[in-house]
Amino acid sequence: MPTFSPAAVWPIILLSMSNVFMTFAWYGHLKFKGAAIWVAVLVSWGIAFFEYCLAVPANRIGAQVYSAAQLKTIQEVITLLVFSGFSVFWLKETLTINHVLGFALIAAGAALIFRA
Repeated sequence: MPTFSPAAVWPIILLSMSNVFMTFAWYGHLKFKGAAIWVAVLVSWGIAFFEYCLAVPANRIGAQVYSAAQLKTIQEVITLLVFSGFSVFWLKETLTINHVLGFALIAAGAALIFRA
């Protein structure tokens, strides 16, 4: 069983946390369609600040272990996982088999990035 160094695990943890903020910043306002667009933009910018406070260190730490392409791939896979949960629980949308199959194809592509 492979062992993971903290430098390999922390970027994944930080990117996961930043992704929660990012998803709320980008899509959270869709639940409040009656709010003025300028309010949605300002609130989104405020939320995105915290996303950056987590994403930048995640990438700095991660660059010690992963290539830039691998870091981006990790971030995209996390984005799909976080967004899937977000869309179901926050936006009350359903995931269809097409979503699942599409995400599976993306995951298969991501696996190629990490192939030796």
